[in-house]
This record gives sequence, structure tokens and C-alpha cells, in this order.
Amino acid sequence: MLFDSMPYLLQSTLVSRSVSFENPTGQPGQAGRAASPLGVGRKGSAVRHVEANETVTLADIEGRGIIRHIWLTTHDKPRILRGSLIRVFWDEQDYPSIEIPLGDFFGFALGRARAFQSVFHSVSSTKGMNCWLPMPFLDRARVELVNRSGTRFPLFYQIDYTLGDQFDPGVGHLHACFRRDNPTRQGQDFEILPERYGPLRYLGCILGVRPTNPLWWGEGEMKAYIDGDDRAAFPTICGTGSEDYVGHAFGIQDEDFLYHGCNYRENDNPMDTGRVSIYRWHLADPIVCQDRMRVTIQQIGHRPTYAAKTVDDYKAELYERSDDWSAATFWYQPLPSAPTPPCPDGASCLADIDGI
Repeated sequence: MLFDSMPYLLQSTLVSRSVSFENPTGQPGQAGRAASPLGVGRKGSAVRHVEANETVTLADIEGRGIIRHIWLTTHDKPRILRGSLIRVFWDEQDYPSIEIPLGDFFGFALGRARAFQSVFHSVSSTKGMNCWLPMPFLDRARVELVNRSGTRFPLFYQIDYTLGDQFDPGVGHLHACFRRDNPTRQGQDFEILPERYGPLRYLGCILGVRPTNPLWWGEGEMKAYIDGDDRAAFPTICGTGSEDYVGHAFGIQDEDFLYHGCNYRENDNPMDTGRVSIYRWHLADPIVCQDRMRVTIQQIGHRPTYAAKTVDDYKAELYERSDDWSAATFWYQPLPSAPTPPCPDGASCLADIDGI
């Protein structure tokens, strides 16, 4: 169960813990011991500065439990929010199951977002960032922040978790990867979820689109290839358009909802060519597989040329195009799991991100 729908049931097996710079180990009775000019325990270790190229361990938790909530804030700059990484290691796997840019981990692409709320994220206008994705672990959880931004920045954070949770050893662990094609290849679908094997649940994604020409870009269809589908042929699930996949219609509206929406739109026109950050969560409409899955989206545009509009006219106006797309993709699968695709280097993540 992703959320505790019956909070009135007191679970005697659970203990509540939290890590931050005020209690980096999460041990009971060890929080708030640092001193400030106001004295011991008076906000003595709320923040630290992270140097360029430094990796900071935010949490190293032993035992069985669930990370329930992560709050974090720093300067509201795309260089930091797109240039830094969150890495998460589950149990004793040597490689991370999550490795994506900081802002994308908190639900927005391109290092930019206005204030918004979705089922898994809430972000304030000054980048108080919250992640509510439940993250179970069997023996150990390690969370790291990697500063690839090229600049020093302040960091405040808190990770809230429970220990003693009861779940099957085959529980799904949260995985996430980041991909960017700048530009995409014309006629070749952009991969949201590279092919993964074994039972898994595709949870959703955050997409960043930077159109490269002034015509409407969003006619490409999302496709999910599940289990026996031939990845070179036809999928089981096929959408109707890019803006349709994120629950919008006739362009991208500057609107956010629980399971879908937009949290950054560069220009006012819904069918403009400005950059957008959009998201889709499959919580209420799960997409699952038993053996393998791959999820893609096409890059198809619309070029109006006809005065009279018929279905055939509409089809004739579609064309293949190439743009700058990124995807931070989230899914659950049990361990052991194959390595996720490595996150592109900092320069690739930050390329063409104006005003960094």
C-alpha cells in the first residue's frame, strides 16, 4: 500500500526516525545537540554549505523500513537544481537504484518550476521541495547528494522514515533514471523507460521539452511495450498525443493536478514553442508487467496547411520532428535489479538551460 489510508491504526512495530544535519544518524535522543550563539540545542546545525564536486551523505539507515518524506531546499538556481544529483542505494547493491538531477527528483524538469502540488511532490515558490514517494528497504538505505553544479551552495534537508515496517522480501524498491536527448533523432521514439526485465510497476515520469522550431510539437504518442510485445512492432498501450499523455488537451496549459499536469511553461500560449515541464503519475491507473517493459514517446508535430479541417486534413498535417527532450522516470521493482542507465554528465544536463 503506497499510503497509510488508516492512520488511526496504531502500529506497535513502527518507530519514527528522521535525519538532518541536526541528527545525521537518526538515533533516538541525539537530535538538536549542536550549539549556536543562542546556546546548545538552539538551531546549531540546520545548514551546511556543499562545495563544488562534493558528495554529501544525507542518510545511511540500517534496518527494515520506509523512507516516507524528503524535504530539501537550497538556492533557486537552475545550475544547482539541474546540475546536482540525488543518488539512492538500496540494501547492499553496489550501484544506485536512483540517480537523477535534484530538481527532477522533486518533480520538475529544466531546473525550473512555479509553486505546484502533485500526488508525490509539493514545491513552494522559493523551492521548499518535498517528495512523498514511499521508499521501502529491507536492510539499508543510503541517500547521497552530488554537487556537479560547479558552485558552492547552502543545503537544508530532512528525511523522515519509519523502521519496523512489515512487508514481503519481494517488495518493490523505488528506482529512477534520467535521460536526455538533445536533440532527439527524427523518426526515432524517445525512451522514457529503457527496457527493464522482471516484475515491475511503471510509476510515471517528469518530462522536459525544449522545442527547436516554432510549430506545435506535441502530437507524439506514448507507447508502453509490455511482456511479449515486439519492441520493433506494436505496443499494448498507445496514447493519442504528448499533451494528452499528461492529461491536457489542445496544447499544454499552465495547470497542475494530482496525477498529471504542467509545473512550468515558458510562454503564455498553450501551443507555443517555449520550454515546458510536465508530469504524469500512474497511481490510479497502474502499468505493470511480469517479464519486461519499455515506455517511449514519439516526436511528431503539426503543421496547419488546410483551410477546411477534416480528419484526413489533420493526418496530412502531421510531420516527424526533432526536439530537446528529457525524462526523469520512476518505477518499482524488487531486488536484485540491474543497474539503471547512468545519469548524463553535468555539462549534458545543463546544456541549453538558459539563465543558469
